[in-house]
Amino acid sequence: MKLQEIAHRLGATLEGDSNPVEITGVAGIEEAGEGQITFVANPKYAPAARSTKAAAVIVGNDFPSVERVLLRHRNPYLAFAHAIELFYRTPRHPPGVHPTAVIHPTASIGGGAHIGAYVVIEEDVKIGNNCTLLPHVVIYSGARIGDNFFAHAHAIVRERCQVGDNVILQNGAVVGADGFGFAKDDRGEWHKIAQSGPAVLEDFVEVQANACVDRASVGETRIGWGSKIDNLVQVGHGSKVGRRTLLCAQVGLAGSTRVGDDVILAGQVGVAGHCTVGNGVIATAQSGIPNDVAAGKVVSGYPAIDNRQWLRAVALFSRLPELARNLRASSRISRGTGAAVE
Repeated sequence: MKLQEIAHRLGATLEGDSNPVEITGVAGIEEAGEGQITFVANPKYAPAARSTKAAAVIVGNDFPSVERVLLRHRNPYLAFAHAIELFYRTPRHPPGVHPTAVIHPTASIGGGAHIGAYVVIEEDVKIGNNCTLLPHVVIYSGARIGDNFFAHAHAIVRERCQVGDNVILQNGAVVGADGFGFAKDDRGEWHKIAQSGPAVLEDFVEVQANACVDRASVGETRIGWGSKIDNLVQVGHGSKVGRRTLLCAQVGLAGSTRVGDDVILAGQVGVAGHCTVGNGVIATAQSGIPNDVAAGKVVSGYPAIDNRQWLRAVALFSRLPELARNLRASSRISRGTGAAVE
């Protein structure tokens, strides 16, 4: 594919020598070679753009000019994502039902479905058009699933859960497993609390590998429109996650957590139960959130505090031994001169 065509299809502006070079693929800035395109999002990486062997570099409109062929775009990362789509051939799954699939006669499945080997679809399930269920997917009884559903191998949707349109479940994702609810009885033994409420995934949600969205004891667990849940994430029972929110790897939400719209919880962030995280919050990696967080805040650490305050505190941690030595020395000097020491 020629650079001019790629620029046109990406909505990018071509800058520099635009000889009709044939582009065969995309690669990272350090790995790219002749015939490939790459991208740089941050202007501070201009030296990498100068030294790359790529045929062209996708950059932002504010990126400095360098002696390279550039494809300027207002959102270079998104343009790079679309460039990958130009060259990557997504595996195709033609309509059909594998002979080993087990589908209950009361289940309803729309047109264009691909049902893979050893898929199990239980009674009273309803699935929309153009679904793809790869091997060993299990859909429990009473589940309701919309159009263009894509479930990779070993994904599970439990009983009476609701899944919207254009939802993707990666391998091993579980929607609607029992929430972690137990109450002690008079003998001091744990009594399991029935988890009667469904998990609900709205349209354009993606749940990645081995992540769990638990069902609720009462009410529902809900993941809002367009939110994305990374690998090994745990969403506790009765939690509510807003629209376009990102829960990155190993995030854990305890039961009845409320997370707003456009929130980013980075890797291994934990949120205590019944807390509310406001719209637009960003929590950096490994933060622990034991209390409510107001909308728009950027927080870090445990207990999570304002990110700027946390950065100042972290800068002091490595100096604590030195500060302690100086304090002890100051105390000795003060005692030696007879000065009062608090």
